[in-house]
Amino acid sequence: MDDPDELCFCAKRTTEFSGLGGWSLGDCLQRCKMSTMNGINAYGKELSNEQIKNKEHRDFVGGLWDEIGKLQMDFLIKSGLKPHHKLLDIGCGSLRGGIHYVKYLREGNYFGLDINDSLIKAGKIEIEEAGLSNKNPNLIVDDKFSFDLFGSKFDFMVSISVFTHLPINIIVRCLSKARESLTQNGIYYSTFFQAPTSCHLKPIKQIPGGVFTNYDSDPFHYSIEELAIMAKLANLEVNIIGDWEHPRNQKMAAFSLPK
Repeated sequence: MDDPDELCFCAKRTTEFSGLGGWSLGDCLQRCKMSTMNGINAYGKELSNEQIKNKEHRDFVGGLWDEIGKLQMDFLIKSGLKPHHKLLDIGCGSLRGGIHYVKYLREGNYFGLDINDSLIKAGKIEIEEAGLSNKNPNLIVDDKFSFDLFGSKFDFMVSISVFTHLPINIIVRCLSKARESLTQNGIYYSTFFQAPTSCHLKPIKQIPGGVFTNYDSDPFHYSIEELAIMAKLANLEVNIIGDWEHPRNQKMAAFSLPK
């Protein structure tokens, strides 16, 4: 814990802002202990009310707010999403795609889950500003993919830029929990950065976008074979869709229950 690069975000915040309203070290350690994804990526960082007011959450979730939001909406509609379906948005963030989903789906049929409380707060503000509060979206904060908290099965699940920030063991957890909450004919679509071979240790420059991905650090890349292994461990089938015109070269995979 002596090296600041080894500190989680909340520990850094305590160190940097001691005496200025930062968390105590005890609060920090408790927060870290509770988080399944502590130290893996930067998405546990809580944004301030001022940052949310300034719409900084839109950049925090990756930017390209309008472009990627519409892209993922169009993809799901082409893949069969209808207004009566129930959709679970895993890692929904501040609802870059969620705004589009909520508008399209019937009241109460959108469900979003994210690890970051401040992003969920920002998403609720986006919903209100878009005049969609009457659609009653279901939003929760959770870091263990506890989809059962919604008390529903889902026709569609989607996660954009989630597996790209997670190691294999946590992806398998996500897939295992997804299996428990999919309808019999449900489909879970998730993006990933593709590697040409398994155990590809060298960084890859993803084109387009220019993002450098890694084997064992964020952002992560995986081969098709590695995704298939993860699906098998979770007792799911996987179909690689591949290119779907993502501006940063994320590919698409579709997971479903074994037939």
